[in-house]
Amino acid sequence: MFANVLIVCHANVCRSPAAEMLFKSRQRAVSRPSSAPIAFHSAGLRAMDGHGMDPVMRRLLAEQGVASGIHYSRRLNRNLVRSADLVLVTERAQVGAVEALDPAARGKVYPLGKWEADSDVADPHGCAETAYRESLVLIEHLVMGWLKKIC
Repeated sequence: MFANVLIVCHANVCRSPAAEMLFKSRQRAVSRPSSAPIAFHSAGLRAMDGHGMDPVMRRLLAEQGVASGIHYSRRLNRNLVRSADLVLVTERAQVGAVEALDPAARGKVYPLGKWEADSDVADPHGCAETAYRESLVLIEHLVMGWLKKIC
């Protein structure tokens, strides 16, 4: 059903790459044996291409046993949106921004927190570590909810 899922946040250095890594890491746990693996990618609405992942988020992912690998931020563009079967955004307001970039995306752009009363994932970038931890706990919860629906 879904072969290519794109996760979008603001700068593509914290929330969306964390969600991408969690999707990649956790999909095996919920996938049916006959299911084809889903490709997960991330981008940012205002990202500057080539920035590394936030080091605090990278460390917290490692504590959870999630390998973050090499990540370079990239700015969202129409081609990325069009190549995705499903686009998940970290904040409800970002749905409109993605659809403004590509009006044809209507109907495939949803908040990551859609199944949790459309909850937004606050951006912890530059905040205290507790904000990162809270964000990561929420992201993992939301990722698992989506995986149960799409895998």
